[in-house]
Amino acid sequence: QVQLVESGGGLVQAGGSLRLSCAASGGTLSYYAMGWFRQAPGKERQFVAAINWSGGSTYYADSVKGRFTISRDNAKSTVYLQMNSLKPEDTATYYCAAGRRTTYTVHDYDYWGQGTQVTVSS
Repeated sequence: QVQLVESGGGLVQAGGSLRLSCAASGGTLSYYAMGWFRQAPGKERQFVAAINWSGGSTYYADSVKGRFTISRDNAKSTVYLQMNSLKPEDTATYYCAAGRRTTYTVHDYDYWGQGTQVTVSS
């Protein structure tokens, strides 16, 4: 059973940056593809970025492409999401997730963190 804990969220002005971290325990992180998703109040959880087990392949939602970067350090059992040029529409709770496949789909991920809040002011 993998436990995931996100950190790094906060309040930032538009145009600023944040780096989210997702620390894993209870399992071998390198066995899993990892994804970041976000959910704003009243909206469905949506895909943000994903990375395969080795870090050799990454995928992004069109809305964050060129601004966000996903990476992983399997030795530290941690996945990161570097977010630059933040916009008010990026405001949401951000979740990391672990799964067997590198996909865009919420239901393909088996383990989820509790989320970290990101608020971007205009």
